[in-house]
Amino acid sequence: MAKQPGKTQAGTNVQHVRQKNQQSAAGQAGAEAFGTEFASETDAQQVRQQNAKAEQKKGQNS
Repeated sequence: MAKQPGKTQAGTNVQHVRQKNQQSAAGQAGAEAFGTEFASETDAQQVRQQNAKAEQKKGQNS
């Protein structure tokens, strides 16, 4: 098989992959900032207590 410029041996378009990776990295940066903002406001102990109560109710209802 003749080597084509800009493509891998499997035929993948290298430029297209680089572009998609760039878009993905940009999207993740925004998502991380968003997730961190709300994670700092979350009380983990309170969430655990609420989950435990929900599990108890689930057990009582079945």
